[in-house]
Order: sequence, then C-alpha cells, then structure tokens
Amino acid sequence: MSSDIVVKVENVSKAYTIWSSPSARLHGPILGQIGQFPLLPASTRKLCRRLSHESFKSFFALKDVSLDVRRGESFGIVGKNGSGKSTLLQIIAGILMPTSGSATINGKVAALLELGSGFNPDFTGRENVYMNATVLGLSKARIDAKFDEIAAFADIGDFIDQPTKTYSSGMLVRLAFAVTTSVDADILLIDEALAVGDIFFRQKCYQHLENLRRKGVSFILVSHAMGDVEQFCQRAAVFDHGRVHFLGSASEAVKRYYLLEQGERVIATSAPHAVEPTSAATPATGADAEFSWPAPEALQDVSSCTQVSNGVARCTALAVCDAQGHPCHVFEQGQRASFFYEFELLQDIDVPIGGLTIHSDKGVIVHGKSTLEYGTDVPAAVAAGTRLRFCQSVALELGAGEYTFLVGLATISRADFEQRALHTHAELSPAVIRLCHLPNVGQFAVIHRHERVPVQLLHHGLVNLPGDCRVATVTPASPPAMPVTNQLARV
Repeated sequence: MSSDIVVKVENVSKAYTIWSSPSARLHGPILGQIGQFPLLPASTRKLCRRLSHESFKSFFALKDVSLDVRRGESFGIVGKNGSGKSTLLQIIAGILMPTSGSATINGKVAALLELGSGFNPDFTGRENVYMNATVLGLSKARIDAKFDEIAAFADIGDFIDQPTKTYSSGMLVRLAFAVTTSVDADILLIDEALAVGDIFFRQKCYQHLENLRRKGVSFILVSHAMGDVEQFCQRAAVFDHGRVHFLGSASEAVKRYYLLEQGERVIATSAPHAVEPTSAATPATGADAEFSWPAPEALQDVSSCTQVSNGVARCTALAVCDAQGHPCHVFEQGQRASFFYEFELLQDIDVPIGGLTIHSDKGVIVHGKSTLEYGTDVPAAVAAGTRLRFCQSVALELGAGEYTFLVGLATISRADFEQRALHTHAELSPAVIRLCHLPNVGQFAVIHRHERVPVQLLHHGLVNLPGDCRVATVTPASPPAMPVTNQLARV
C-alpha cells in the first residue's frame, strides 16, 4: 500500500445472521450439525439441512465496498440510515471483522463512534480520561502531561470530578472529543458526534480538526449534516444499501445523496402542456423573464461538465458576465456579476426552480439562492422540450479571494408552490424535487477595488452584510458643585 494512503478498504462485505425466531437460534445450528452426520439416511440429512437453512437468513450490512483515504485528507461518508456507514467505521476501527475482504490501516486510529462510548458512567470525568486515554495507547506520564490541555478543551469546569452519568449529552461529547483528539493519532474516525455540541464548541472542534489536518492527520466523518460534509470534507462516498453508490468530490457526493434521498418521487404535472416548447431563440415566459442572453462566444462549454441528474433535465448553456454583459471571471469587491444558465426539459414538470450557490476556496457556502427565495415570476408548468433560461445577478460583496459556484434546477408541484407562504422551510423543503445540478461548474475571483472612497476595503471577513452605522455625541452635564465645609468650625 502506498505510504500516501492511510486507509485502504478492498471488497469488504459484512453479513449478519437473522434468526426467524428465538428458538431457531438454538435449533437451527443443531439441525445443521445433524444434517452433516454421515450415519443418518440421506433423506433425513437433507431435511435437517433444509430446516436449518430456513431458520435464518443473512443480512449484508456491507457489500463489496472499496475505497481509500489519503494522508491529511478529510473524507466524508453519507447515506440514509441503515446504509452501512457506521458498520464500515467499526471495521476500520477494528471493532468488527469483515465477513470478506480487507481493511488495511497505515497508522494509529482514534475513534469517536458513539456518544459516551467507552465511558464508565460511575467513573468521574477525570477517571474516564485516564481510562480512555490508556486504552488509546497513552502512558500515564503522557496523560498527566496532557490532562490540563484535555480538561481545558472540554471546558466542563468542576464536573470533571463528577460521575459522567450526571453529564448532559453536550458535556459527554466535549470530554470524549477532547480525549480522542489528544492521542496523536494518524487517522480520526467521527460518527455524528459533533452534532451534539453547541455552536461555540463546534467552532472550536472544526478549528482543532483543521489544525490537525495541517499536521497530516486524516479524518473520516460520518454525518447527516450535509453542510458539514460539503464544507469540511474534500472527498466523500455515498452509501446505499451497503454499497458505494458514488465516490468523488464532497460537493458532488452531497448532490447525489439528495437525488438518492428523494428516491423515485413522481414528478406530478398539473397541466403538462400549459407552456408549449419554445425554440432556443425565443425568450422564456414570465414577468421577470425579459433579459438579454449572452452572445454565443460568451457561453461556457458544459458538455464535459459533471451533471448530477435524475434524467428529467440537462444543462445546455452557462455564462458568467459583468454588468455590461461581457464574459468575466475577475470582479472588484462590490461589482455585480450575472450568472446565466439554461436547462432543457426532457420531461414535463410543474413549477421550475433555478438556483445558484457560491463556495469559498475553503468550501464554505457563502451564498445560495433560488427563484423560490427571490419570489421570481415563473411558469406554472413547463413541457418537455422547453429550454428554461435563468439570469441571476449577484452583487459580489465578498472578501478578496477565489470562489466556485454551482447551478441547479428543481421543481415543485403547483399546489405546494401556491401554498409556499403557509409552510415552514422544514415542511416545504421535502416538496422540492431536484432535477439537475452542476457542482463546481465554474470559478471566479474577487479583488480589491481600485476606488478608495470611503476606503479601498469596504468590509472585513467573507461577506458584507447590508446595514448602516450611525454616530452620536453626548455632552455630559456639568458635575454638581461640591459643598464647601468649614474645617475650622469642625475643629
């Protein structure tokens, strides 16, 4: 195995035996043994073997899984519940043995697989630190040297000397994370553990993980928080029924997970031919649809771009232009960029939703908005063969740096669209069906302004938030006069 690869999983499968009843767990193996007894009649042996086989079935939590993780890489694993994510982590950690295949580890592994796992609830936090760190391979002298650092990171105060059964879930994960990341491991496995802490702790955790990654530590993160996977991980695998459904960039993996999660939901159309197909030269319908489309030479070739699609639509054109409509990929802070994108419908749909997401060079989502959030006037239905054109204009109030973007098309039923203001985001989001996304389809850069009024740099940080700042001066009133005391009279 290459020294650059710290985890190599090759054709791993993991099967479990599921017995048909509690009694079958007892008589099934016995019947199987009887079926092998050579002195019995062949018909009897055959019957015993058949009854033994009927008493159980095999369930494969993992099926022929292969992947690798490189040194210093953050690797994500996503998938629906029961898809085999946690099983794979337990095999990599050495807790489970695969039924077939192999998992080769090149380095020391530390795992944070379950909230409070490995903690004795009757032990104090201090005692659990020593016990866990010893299990992870630290000597007592090393634990003594690191204890204050561990306690400071966990930041649970005097509870460090209280039994962990009195801890809240947040306190447990604080202490577990502090211990696990203190063992100087080469590979760190994290299974949903960071979802419990408060925002300040999560910020501290991710900063700590980033520092460890710079030192060459590799991470495997299992999470249902797609934002965490997309922003923190470089690559990711999508699991489905124990198999690797996709393996590639984290951004694309998240989009493919969303398509997988929405399943085969029917794309209902209230009026499939309410909008007739239009030619490429005909503007789209709708009150907000009047805009100038870029010249052909300004359009980006999307034929080789990755398109995550369920087969209902495909992207046919894309361009990034400045305020004058010229192709542009370098903007000054505050300048407006226009993102043009076009999708061809391969099936009838109801209300279309077009949107754009911008990522920083660190993978942070700095902006994401669609026609649904803008309140754009859109068609009530679109027929197959139609080309939908979008023009999304964004004022790049961003910090200087490089950015990538993705565009996508989704749909929502007319009934849900008409009732959108009555639904919460959690209620409306599942009604949106993703059709086609182009992850990391383009890039642009933001530079400092040439103009220096009021100053060249208009804001600090990643984004400029709308607002204002006012100043007032207050002149304090004259202090009251101090009473004059006749000191001689007192004497």
